[in-house]
Amino acid sequence: MSQHYFEKLITQTHAEYKNRPLLRTIDIASLDGESIASFIDHTLLKPDARQEDILKLCEEAKQYGFASVCINPTWLPLCVEFLEDSDVLVCSVVGFPLGASTTETKALEAEELVALGADEIDMVLNIGNLKDKDYLSVYDDVLQVVDAANEATVKVIIETCLLDEEEKVAACVLCKEAGAHFIKTSTGFNGPGAALADVELIRRVVGAECGVKAAGGIRDFSTAVAMLKAGANRIGASASVAIVS
Repeated sequence: MSQHYFEKLITQTHAEYKNRPLLRTIDIASLDGESIASFIDHTLLKPDARQEDILKLCEEAKQYGFASVCINPTWLPLCVEFLEDSDVLVCSVVGFPLGASTTETKALEAEELVALGADEIDMVLNIGNLKDKDYLSVYDDVLQVVDAANEATVKVIIETCLLDEEEKVAACVLCKEAGAHFIKTSTGFNGPGAALADVELIRRVVGAECGVKAAGGIRDFSTAVAMLKAGANRIGASASVAIVS
């Protein structure tokens, strides 16, 4: 891999992605409050979350059948223990919410999270390096986390609200090349969250080779369905109970 290789691939993808089909893997017509739960990461990443809040999150995830709980690393052991005998996955975060940690730090975080029992990892892309078109650094950042995560699912947050169209395409291309399992729209900590146009862009760029997670500002059933219709196959939400109710 080289800077020139990525520049050429990104330019080519940017020129043609709009002509690609919008692939969907979900039967949208059959979705209801109960069935949509399996596509939702029930999320609590607020810095002031307390143990009782995290336990409530886990209990709700079991009750409604959410795909996972997504929590800060400090709560990972508690969630792993609480959800041990359930089908709910445990997801935690790396380089969150800025993505500006060193690559070595991110890889160590990922390694520790997996050792503590994380099934999935949501990492934040290095936005500054992306904007500088330092594509090799961005690629390596994701690649090292994917390698450190071993068999855990890695979702890369590209923070779409901070990117222009070409940067969004570049982020998707680099994450896909580095072996990320999902591209995620937003942290929810930097301006607007998921937008339908961004979900469609991501899906057209990555095709069927990566998942797409829409997150940020999704608070009701109709919005969640619209995101899935646009190409997402995972939803990140703190209002998960309201969505399924």
